[in-house]
Amino acid sequence: MLSCLLGLRQPKLDDDTRAFFRDARPWGFILFREACVTREQVRALCAELRATVDHDAIVWIDQEGGRVARLKAPEWPEWPAAGKFGELYAKDKAAGREAAYLGYRLIAHELRAIGVDGDFAPVLDVPVEGSDKIVGDRAFSADPKEVALLARAALEGMHDGGVAGCIKHMPGHGRATADSHLALPKVGAKEIDLANDVFPFAQMADAEAAMTAHIVFEAWDADRPATCSPFVIEEIIRKRIGFQGMLMSDDLDMHALQYALNGGLTERAEAALGAGCDVVLQCSGKLAEMQLTAKGCRDLSGLPLVRARAVEAFAKRQPREFDAAAGWAKFNQLLG
Repeated sequence: MLSCLLGLRQPKLDDDTRAFFRDARPWGFILFREACVTREQVRALCAELRATVDHDAIVWIDQEGGRVARLKAPEWPEWPAAGKFGELYAKDKAAGREAAYLGYRLIAHELRAIGVDGDFAPVLDVPVEGSDKIVGDRAFSADPKEVALLARAALEGMHDGGVAGCIKHMPGHGRATADSHLALPKVGAKEIDLANDVFPFAQMADAEAAMTAHIVFEAWDADRPATCSPFVIEEIIRKRIGFQGMLMSDDLDMHALQYALNGGLTERAEAALGAGCDVVLQCSGKLAEMQLTAKGCRDLSGLPLVRARAVEAFAKRQPREFDAAAGWAKFNQLLG
C-alpha cells in the first residue's frame, strides 16, 4: 500500500483512474461533494474502490457539519457546525457534551450506511481574535479546555459508530491570519501563547490519527510549515504533544505548500513524508496530479504501517447498537 490518500470528485471511476488505483494501491481515499450523489451510488463507489486496490481501504470524508460537509441535503441530513455545541456547553455543560457525542454518532451512522468509515473530524483548533475566518465556527470553542472536552465526546461518538476520526489541524490552525488554501500563513506568537494552541491536541494525544497544518510557526521553524518541518513533527507533535498515532498531511494541493516549497506535488509529498508524516493527502481528483503525488510516496512499512493498522482497527470495528430515530429526536431536543 502506498503512503497516500487520494481524492475522488467523480461519482463513478473511469477506466484510466481505475487502472491507476489498481497499480498504485493507495492506503485510502477521500470523497468530495461531486462524488456523493445518492446513498446507493456512494455505497457502490466505495465497494468499487476497495475491489480495485484489493484491500479493505478506509474511505474518508470531510463531514464536520456546518460549512464543511460533503454530504448535502436533501439526500442527507444537515448537521450544525461544531461551534453550536460550544454555545450549548456554555449554557449547560452536560447537554453540550451529550449533543457533541450524539451529533457525531449520527454522522457515523450515516457514513457507515454508505460504506464510508473515516471522517476528518473533530477540529481541535482554538481560534483567537483577529485570526482568519477559515476556522471560525468549525471550532468547538475559543477555550482550549472546552475544545478538548467536546472533541473527546465527538470522537467517542464516531468510534461507537464504527468510524475512525482524525483530529486536526496539528499543532493548531486557530492563530492563522490567512487561509492556507490560498496563502502560506505565518504565526509569530511566542511559545507561552502557543501552549493554548497545543493544549487540546495534548489532551487528545491518544487519537488514532491527526492532520497537520500548513502553517509556519516562527517560534519553532521559521522556514518551513509544520507539515514539512522535522522539528515541529518530532519535537512538538511527537514529543511535546505526545501524539504517536498516524500523522497525515493536509491536502498537498493547497496554496500554502506551493508558496513554501520549490517543485510540484512529487516534491511536496517527499518533503512531508521526509519530515515525519506517515501519509499524505492529495485531493484534486485529477489523474495527472495523483500520478505526480504517487511518485513522491513510498510503500507503508515499519512504524507508519503499524499506525495504519491501528487506524484501520477503529474504522473496521462493528458499530454499537444504536436507535437512530431516537438519537435524532434527542439531538434535536438538545439543540432546541
